[in-house]
Amino acid sequence: MLAQTLLFLQLAVAQDGASRVYHGRIPRLDVAVRRVDTTATIDGALSESVWSVASLLTGFSQFSPVDARAATDSTEVLVWYSPTAIYFGIRAFAPAGTVNATLAERDKIQAEDNVQILLSTFNDRRQALVFAVNPLGVQADGSITEGQGTSGGGTLGSQGSPRDPADLSANYVFESKGRLTEYGYEVEVRIPFKSLRYQAKDAQDWGLHVVRQVQRLGAEDSWAPARRGAASFLAQSGQLKGLQGMTRGIVFETIPSVVYKSGRDCATGTCADVRDGPDYGLNLKYGVTNNLVLNGTVNPDFSQVEADVGALQFDPRSAVFFPERRPFFLEGISNFQVQNNLIYTRRIAQPDVAVKLTGKALGTNLALLSAMDDKRQSRALEPNERPRYNVLRLSRDLGSQSRMGLVYTDRMDGSDYNRVAGLDGRLVFKELYSAAFQYAHSWTQLRGTAFNAPIWNLTAQRRGRRLTMTYRLNGIDSAFRADAGFIGRRGIVGGRFDQFVSLFGSKDAFIQSFTSGVALDGTWVYDAFLDGRAAQDRKLHFNENFLFKGGWSAGMSLFLESFGYDPGLYRNYYVERRTAARVDTIPFTGTPRLYNVDWVFRLDTPEFERFSANLFYIFGRDENFFEWATADIAIGTAQVTWRPTDQLRLDAQYQHQEYNRRDHTTVGLRRIPRLKAEYQATRSIFVRVVGQYDSDWHDDLRDDTRTNGALLFRQADGAYVRLTSQSNNALRVDWLFSWQPTPGTVFFAGYGATDVGAAPMRLRDLTRRDDGIFVKLSYLYQL
Repeated sequence: MLAQTLLFLQLAVAQDGASRVYHGRIPRLDVAVRRVDTTATIDGALSESVWSVASLLTGFSQFSPVDARAATDSTEVLVWYSPTAIYFGIRAFAPAGTVNATLAERDKIQAEDNVQILLSTFNDRRQALVFAVNPLGVQADGSITEGQGTSGGGTLGSQGSPRDPADLSANYVFESKGRLTEYGYEVEVRIPFKSLRYQAKDAQDWGLHVVRQVQRLGAEDSWAPARRGAASFLAQSGQLKGLQGMTRGIVFETIPSVVYKSGRDCATGTCADVRDGPDYGLNLKYGVTNNLVLNGTVNPDFSQVEADVGALQFDPRSAVFFPERRPFFLEGISNFQVQNNLIYTRRIAQPDVAVKLTGKALGTNLALLSAMDDKRQSRALEPNERPRYNVLRLSRDLGSQSRMGLVYTDRMDGSDYNRVAGLDGRLVFKELYSAAFQYAHSWTQLRGTAFNAPIWNLTAQRRGRRLTMTYRLNGIDSAFRADAGFIGRRGIVGGRFDQFVSLFGSKDAFIQSFTSGVALDGTWVYDAFLDGRAAQDRKLHFNENFLFKGGWSAGMSLFLESFGYDPGLYRNYYVERRTAARVDTIPFTGTPRLYNVDWVFRLDTPEFERFSANLFYIFGRDENFFEWATADIAIGTAQVTWRPTDQLRLDAQYQHQEYNRRDHTTVGLRRIPRLKAEYQATRSIFVRVVGQYDSDWHDDLRDDTRTNGALLFRQADGAYVRLTSQSNNALRVDWLFSWQPTPGTVFFAGYGATDVGAAPMRLRDLTRRDDGIFVKLSYLYQL
């Protein structure tokens, strides 16, 4: 095989005597990419003569589920650049009729075969821009910042892959067109330098990874022969060498927008008209240098074109995180990522004006944001105040893979303020090992009272091919506040210690990989941890995961847990005690410790041409937070995606959360069915309808562990109120027509309505709570 490959390389020689073929498995990873002073028509056919002088990348290796083996399907990537753009041509080979390709919505190609181009334009091998296309040229784009996670705005990566997934929050302007062929598919991609940030050098090198997802195999292939046993995926990339003579031109964009909203608010029983608009806004973008971009916005519209998916809450002490979806904040959002979510732009609810500077200067990644929020968001005692936000994030590379970072945020609202400053870093050594740390402090003044407190994190990881270990401690003082960030729960120290062992099968084995792990998890009250006392909550988890041939995956876990009584959660709870003579109240004192045994199962199908599904289910004995007692639980999520045609997609999801007492009565029940239908008329036009029914109910609460007396809540005025049954049932339906030829140029027309009812899971007898229509038009103008 090697002899045949070498012969092929000898034959593939350009007229100037230099080989144009870069074979990943040899490996030949330093690509001398050719600059050609011409353009190419992006039509999905690699027939123009300019492609004959392009550099050819081939010799892909499988990375997931098993690395270090030749890819089953061949892939060829052609690359060249002009003064204004870089071009990629993709030939992906596959057996006839096996390619998954539909006219999907932008950033929704996870279920499709796709090719991902990862460009590390600063050649730091820690972060990369991602440009992905499916066989029809449908786009997905975003970024990867290793060790920082994602903002929650959608990801792209295969099941079981250990590499950091691509965060698809940001959108870039680039061209792509693809087509199916008798041997697989072809795609052309043009990425203008105007859409990129890169080094301020006459000649420069860029890091390059090319990843292909083959859905019928459940495989992820990489041009550079990356290994799973490494702390960094991007550090194993190849390079585009000697880029020069690139021209961005003037980078100046304006996006004027107009929005009109009209609706009804029926919450009080009488429907009142609510109108807003026409409302005008303006977004501006200016490329200060090749690597610094200034964004500004005045009166931006942040209409949600799709409601947040309902999320089950497992622990009432922890807040639920929802990702950022608003276009202005998504631009350069990867530069704002920091541990513990100390920056969370959804805290800025409706800014009247905001400005942002992102990029790289003097070897330092820079992200600066200032915003003035709407007056209605003020919590100050002084009249006519409005919250003012400032956010600064700096990070600098150290050595070949390590980095250090600084963060500062503040929220000022009248005489009240909250300021957070912190230092963090990630050190990578001996290829397999990494260590991360963070320390931050907050200074707060609220209603005339000043206080300050710390937050800290320590993480050590070994990411080997067979053995992976992650040890993490995260402490948050009860007085710590991050009003420009997201802190799910304060006043605790969380420790988790994971150990996983992976085994891999042969190429044709039924089980491609098997991972077995043990996790120790503890949660301490913050002061108790500092005093050396035992953990309040203690967990021992045994996890087994399988990846099967053809893309199937399954997992099962055994959870052995114990939860200590949290008096803060039940501070104002009392128990009603009835005697023959009178009715009395006594303080609620819960059982010191509850013990759980849970079983967890997960099953994921491959991404078939027309169908995919996944199931997650937990059952066993768990804590009942409603009454602080043990309960039999049944918690599950089932999701099915059906693509009956290349243009129609149906997604059905059902979430179920149920708690049953020892006497078999139900204490809590939440059910959330959701159905989404999308019709993609063209790549730029789709129609969507989403319906979600959220039914949340709990029974009359009682002291189930001891007296069986009714539970009472003591209000601020001293009165006792029974914690009686509550039911919230809401049906939300949203319709949307969308035309989006490029990011920034959009026309949205939508209608949404919320109906509520007294009886759970019934569509009859619903009453309207609110509804409304909105129309949005914006246009991207570029110089």
